[in-house]
Amino acid sequence: MTQEKIVAIADSVTVGELAETLNLPVTTLVGELFKNGIAATINQRLDFETASIVVEELGLEVKLEKKESAAQARQAHQLSDKAVPRPPIVAVMGHVDHGKTSLLDAILDKKTVDDEAGGITQHISAYQAERNGRMITLLDTPGHEAFAALRQHGAVLTDVVIIVVAADDGVKPQTVEAIRFARTANAKIVVAINKMDKETANPQLVKTQLASEHGLNPEEWGGDTVMVEVSAKTGQGVDKLLDMVLLVADMEDLRADEDVSAEGLVIEARMETGRGAVVGLLVEHGQLKPGHYIVAGRTYGRIRTLQNFRLEAIKQAGPSTPVVVTGFKEPPQFGDSFVLAKNEKEARQMATEARIEREKLAATTNVTGADILKMMSQQHDAEEFNVVVKADVQGSLTSVVDSLKLIETNGEVNLHIIGTGVGNISEKDIHLATGKNTVIYGFNVDLPPAVKRLATREKVEVRIYQIIYELLDDAKNSMELLLAPEVVETEVGELEVKGVFRTLREEVIAGGKVLSGKVMADVLARVKRKGELLGEVEVTSVQRQQQEAKEVFEGEMCGLSLKTTKKLNLEEGDRLEFFTRELVKKTL
Repeated sequence: MTQEKIVAIADSVTVGELAETLNLPVTTLVGELFKNGIAATINQRLDFETASIVVEELGLEVKLEKKESAAQARQAHQLSDKAVPRPPIVAVMGHVDHGKTSLLDAILDKKTVDDEAGGITQHISAYQAERNGRMITLLDTPGHEAFAALRQHGAVLTDVVIIVVAADDGVKPQTVEAIRFARTANAKIVVAINKMDKETANPQLVKTQLASEHGLNPEEWGGDTVMVEVSAKTGQGVDKLLDMVLLVADMEDLRADEDVSAEGLVIEARMETGRGAVVGLLVEHGQLKPGHYIVAGRTYGRIRTLQNFRLEAIKQAGPSTPVVVTGFKEPPQFGDSFVLAKNEKEARQMATEARIEREKLAATTNVTGADILKMMSQQHDAEEFNVVVKADVQGSLTSVVDSLKLIETNGEVNLHIIGTGVGNISEKDIHLATGKNTVIYGFNVDLPPAVKRLATREKVEVRIYQIIYELLDDAKNSMELLLAPEVVETEVGELEVKGVFRTLREEVIAGGKVLSGKVMADVLARVKRKGELLGEVEVTSVQRQQQEAKEVFEGEMCGLSLKTTKKLNLEEGDRLEFFTRELVKKTL
């Protein structure tokens, strides 16, 4: 068996570049795309998924791999000899309602879960806690399945992952997902078995599940995974959990450079009235200070205010420190890396270059994996459901958009996101959403009175939610309303005509014998003569022995009143095939 050749390509590639890489004629690739309903040119870009699909469809013994991205390359920071110890960055992950945020509350002696919509963390929150004179940076990540992108981002930022598992509930889907993300990020795992205060707590079952199904063997069983039994409600085991996190972190010898230009990642971004773009950052190296010119993705600014996670003003922030800053021209994208610039001119130039590159990519990457798969699976026009999405922070916006894209369809209705943004719903959003089948979804944002009046005047639907799965359910229901109902026919019975008593323009009176099933009023019938379809009729009444009958069954004789839309010359020996026809609402 011939071994597959591995070829590395970027996240997107033009048709011409891919053909050259694979040593194939361009016409071969163009032809394969055209076969699947995509009319592509030599200069059109394909995303990685599309390129993989095309290679598979062509039957090539080639496996595509993504080239290392710039973001991945940036993570490989070369430490200098002057690197100093830094606090560990710890993500708290797990299944919804297993007590992640409550555990953080116990660590930080604060109360947040009651303020969260539906008791569910809706975006990443960053905190710092002190234990025995040492700092620990904590990231609280969402547990609901729709926030997979946020959880993955949280793991990438992380040195240690605390996976919270409820002692009375065991391992659940998001628990498994968190384990996978932690391993992908090469982060150390510490398990917190929470809710030990409950009578139904069964920590041994949790340990058995983790060990036998997921390869996380507890230390007391001879394994290498630290597992601590805790109760966020009573505080049991919380100090021990922090001690074990520090112990695991010490084994990693975590260090960072302070005497370098500050850099790090964007973990949150939102717009606030009077403050502009309010951005949560995590400093990885260097010292961040007010007055610094900063660039994150396509936007830049000068740091006007610098605050810690308690929103207290600070003069500088070093490695592993979460901060909140103002001064950006606009909110950066969730997950953007940030760097410093010497002055405003350099910052503007760096942001402009990044913007041009992204816009160029967005403009030319017009054939995606989703496009080709959709074209391969559907051969007819579909209804369009258009949405504009506004959210309070960039992280939540990313999760809502990604989750909407994952709503499965049957090819009869497509969801298009025609606009997104961070902040309250604006008049611009209303003007964008004036088309047919278009809805504005707001997530944890407000609808100002003036904008609401405009929406009413323009007949634009605005739906605001605080819980993501309610928003997704609404979108799915709205798409189902656009589906054409399915026509379902159910066979009822068959009759042979034994006599025709009266024939009018729109009515026939006849009699016959039921051959199979049954006959009753208000059903339809196909009229057939020697197997040939003559037309359809409606049974308006049924008689047995000159009496009105509700139903007449196989082997019995009956009389029928048939309603027709055209004159029907029914004859003895014709067959009537009875059936019902109803419209059934389709679901996705």
